[in-house]
Amino acid sequence: MGKTKTAVMDDSLPVEEPKKSNKKLGRQDDLVEKLRAELATEDEAGREVSEARPDALKQSQKEEIAMSPAAPRDNQPVKEKKPQKPGTRPASGGKEKPRSKKYKQSLLFSDEKSQDTSSLDRNKSYPISEAIEIVKKVSYTKFEGTLEAHINTAQTGIRGLVSLPFASGKKLTILAFGKDAETSGADKIGSDEILEEINKGKVDFDLLVTTPEWMPKLAKVAKILGPRGLMPNPKSGTITSDLKKTVESFMSGKTEYKTEPKAPVIHLGLGKLTQPTEELSANIKTLLQTLGKSRVKKVSLSPTMGPSVKLDLSSI
Repeated sequence: MGKTKTAVMDDSLPVEEPKKSNKKLGRQDDLVEKLRAELATEDEAGREVSEARPDALKQSQKEEIAMSPAAPRDNQPVKEKKPQKPGTRPASGGKEKPRSKKYKQSLLFSDEKSQDTSSLDRNKSYPISEAIEIVKKVSYTKFEGTLEAHINTAQTGIRGLVSLPFASGKKLTILAFGKDAETSGADKIGSDEILEEINKGKVDFDLLVTTPEWMPKLAKVAKILGPRGLMPNPKSGTITSDLKKTVESFMSGKTEYKTEPKAPVIHLGLGKLTQPTEELSANIKTLLQTLGKSRVKKVSLSPTMGPSVKLDLSSI
């Protein structure tokens, strides 16, 4: 076997370290520079877009306005709002409420003293006698109209009876249930057969009065009488032990007044327009005295068909 050769390393000689190539670092630097350049361009583009955005929004708004149906077209003049006519009231939305030709003509009435044509001022309050005279003039019905009072009250739930001194309206058809109904003077006498007719929907009377013992039977038809305001009630005086006296009082002009279910307003007829002004004035004063000044806020008088006239409460 031969001898093993051993290599001897001389540590005295300097060992050269391998040089690192700068090629990879150069590529990375190039990539970083490219990214920075791209980000800078994107920022500049974003600024330009943000600066131009308000102008673009304004331009789009102008285009939307130009394309809207309400926008004026070429060679078309812009319509001006017409001034409101005297004696008319704007409806909801600011538009003038459509009125018939007869209604518009009724706003003009002739003054007997000056023999001139006057226009009704809807914002003015008139004294009681003058208000009634105007209501008679502005009525345009061919039949005999009724003087109606529309009273704004301070609260709802007001209800009661009033005896008008000069009541002359339509004749009431009174139905009476009770022991002395035959001699009470009522137009119809109540019975079990009449109750069956009411239960079937036949209601041919204007007022129903009864004695207390008939109330359990009348409760069976309360769904029919209640919505029509015909169900007897102690507050309205239609439940009584003296049928004759009650029927006579209603025939002589005793009238029930009550506010609307959901509004503090009373609507009531106070007589025919053919009655003298003094009689109608007495009816209005009696009603307002029964209600009380503290519960009355505003009163308007009107015919069956025609404009309303505001009443000056200080003249009563």
